[in-house]
Amino acid sequence: MESTASRLQAAITVVLVDDHRLVREALRQALAQEDGVTVVAEAGDGQTAVDCVRQWQPDVVVLDIGLPDVNGIEVAARIRKLKLRTRIVALSAYTDSRFVTQMLRAGASGYVSKAAAGNELVGAIRTVAAGGSYLSPEVTGGVVAQFNGAGADSAALLGQREREVLRLIADGARSQAIAETLHISVATVEVHRRNIMRKLGLHTVAELTRYAVREGIVSP
Repeated sequence: MESTASRLQAAITVVLVDDHRLVREALRQALAQEDGVTVVAEAGDGQTAVDCVRQWQPDVVVLDIGLPDVNGIEVAARIRKLKLRTRIVALSAYTDSRFVTQMLRAGASGYVSKAAAGNELVGAIRTVAAGGSYLSPEVTGGVVAQFNGAGADSAALLGQREREVLRLIADGARSQAIAETLHISVATVEVHRRNIMRKLGLHTVAELTRYAVREGIVSP
């Protein structure tokens, strides 16, 4: 009978990283149906993910961006610094080209939208394990446009006052505190908040905070 070690040697080994246990379970079950793909470990946060990769040295890490402690972009960069043969497939609900290009620059070889994960993830895993690259079709156009210079610099869309409001939001200040700090009305703060979200295509304070950190508007 074939040993567990020999089966692992023949299979593409995978570490799953997502902060939602049910998502990890669904991915594990889906991959269990695939010949030649074996999930060897899983993690729900960034530090555990790096530790798992160091221990298992898998062929592929399926890596969510929105992790609770360290975001997936930083995790990808840390994995790359380990100088292993491990390849990274980002799996995210974010399809904005900014997130995609940040992940690619951090070391990912693939990017799959969670909306299409069932259809595309296995193909992405096999492609990057073989040394290739994979992008979901829905994100490809935006990435190409950005690398060709067609994408707008979103930070340049914000005025000085909007950047000040964004910095304070990312620092955790509420509207009343922002109004007092900038000597403007609460209503004006709310107008700036809506305009910032509209210009950046973001919808929550958490997304605004991640954006502000990424663009250097506030320190992580």
